[in-house]
Amino acid sequence: MTFVEGQIWTVEGWVSGRLHFGTLIEQIEPLERPPERLIVPGFIDVHVHGGGGSDAMDGEVGVRQMLRFHARHGTTGLLPTTITNPWPRILEALRAVKTVRDAPEHGEAAVLGAHLEGPFVHPDKLGAQPLFTRLPEPELLEELFALEILKVVTMAPDRPGALEAARSFARAGVRVSLGHTLATAQEAGELIEAVFKVGGTVGGTHLYNAMSGLSGREPGVVGALLSRAQTYAEVILDGHHVHRDSFLTALNAKPERLLLVTDAMRAAGMPDGDYDLGGQVATVKDGQARLSGGSLAGSLLTLDVALKNAMAVGVPLHQAVALLSHHPAQYLGLEDRGDLRPGLRADVVVLEPDLSVAQVYVGGLAVL
Repeated sequence: MTFVEGQIWTVEGWVSGRLHFGTLIEQIEPLERPPERLIVPGFIDVHVHGGGGSDAMDGEVGVRQMLRFHARHGTTGLLPTTITNPWPRILEALRAVKTVRDAPEHGEAAVLGAHLEGPFVHPDKLGAQPLFTRLPEPELLEELFALEILKVVTMAPDRPGALEAARSFARAGVRVSLGHTLATAQEAGELIEAVFKVGGTVGGTHLYNAMSGLSGREPGVVGALLSRAQTYAEVILDGHHVHRDSFLTALNAKPERLLLVTDAMRAAGMPDGDYDLGGQVATVKDGQARLSGGSLAGSLLTLDVALKNAMAVGVPLHQAVALLSHHPAQYLGLEDRGDLRPGLRADVVVLEPDLSVAQVYVGGLAVL
């Protein structure tokens, strides 16, 4: 059995002590003067395309490489996220994600499922998505369900067939996340309520980005999400995608249901230069990735940096950790992680006082 010592994060608050664990957490032993380290639940990223030079669309080797990269930054579980591409390429990528999930290797973050971002998005609100959009036709959904890997789908409510497709996804246990859409608040609200009626869960894909915004007379998708306490929402807190005040507004509206994501592309952790993003060229310079037309092309973020960014805009440490661990675990319906207490999976991150990552354990096994 392994142990680490420091200030231990729990849902109820911080505990000074020694955390004992094997594959599962065994015990929290109180200590009067533990080392000045922070012990927190492993981070969970529900929206990440790549990192360390690899991408979720690259097949098994690429998926494993991105898992190892993000694990070293404290992410112990994630959803490899696809990009809008020709349908056969998307299915191929999802099959590779499933292969990796079913045969994990040491040093990797756990695959918690897949996030399908596109092709069921609006062609006039693509952001950095390539123009291979499709309507959510029943035969396509059946192909997805047969793979048994999908955990989240990004959808535009303002596309033909979106309402019935959203119901089908929800019945299959897939979280329906609104994004890449020009929908009005009414259109978004109708889809949200339709999902709720069949017992589903609704999120918002990179809140504020690639969706209709909030104003006094037309709340847009942003307003439809923020006004409903039951919905979740992602935020990319990299200093480029969302203004600090917009982030804090969302946090005040959803203190228990906001989650930080990276939306990282393959260039995360890599030097400046040109990188492939779903068949497009994304240029990385000055900490940003952009397409030739100027659109932001995902991010270069890792979740350890997102934690520091949340602290920098005034979020208390205990709450900031929850945005990376407890909230995404709740969103995905995972009851075996997202907290540090006996009986839960030992996904553990040890932070130095400056919030740098010192140690990472995935299922009790040391990654860093």
